[in-house]
Amino acid sequence: MGVEPRLPDVPERQNGEILGVGVDLVHIPGLAHQLTIPGTVFAERAFTARELRDAARRADATGSLRAEHLAGRWAAKEAFIKAWSAAANTRAGHAVAPQLPPEAVDWREIELVGDRWGRPSLRLTGTVAEAVAAALGEGGNASKCWPVSLTHDGDWAAAIVLYVGPSPGC
Repeated sequence: MGVEPRLPDVPERQNGEILGVGVDLVHIPGLAHQLTIPGTVFAERAFTARELRDAARRADATGSLRAEHLAGRWAAKEAFIKAWSAAANTRAGHAVAPQLPPEAVDWREIELVGDRWGRPSLRLTGTVAEAVAAALGEGGNASKCWPVSLTHDGDWAAAIVLYVGPSPGC
């Protein structure tokens, strides 16, 4: 009947360049509201115990809302999924189906951790780490392959995640 839409061209792979980019924006009051709904298990399904503790600690230290820090972490997880998809397409040279269906993603296997200065990075574990390695090659699930940056302004939290490769370990 109609013509199938043409998939966008995928950039050529180059050594040592960014192969995938993901960005996400989260409305902090919306997330805060979701966290207060009676019976919700969103926080326990979306964040590791360490992420929940870190968000509470940062909120206490700065007088901010815990939701502000969780919103940044949620944005990073969503941005990671987008960067992973873009990188898988770039690596394959054409559009490919997701390695994991969305309902199979355990969001706690995409953990945002900070170094001793609070700089964020991603730690991939479990099925997600295995799927990333299958899609991008051995070492593609290493933290150093996934630079992340977070920002907060007013009612919004944003994150950008890159996939950097190929390079040693990525």
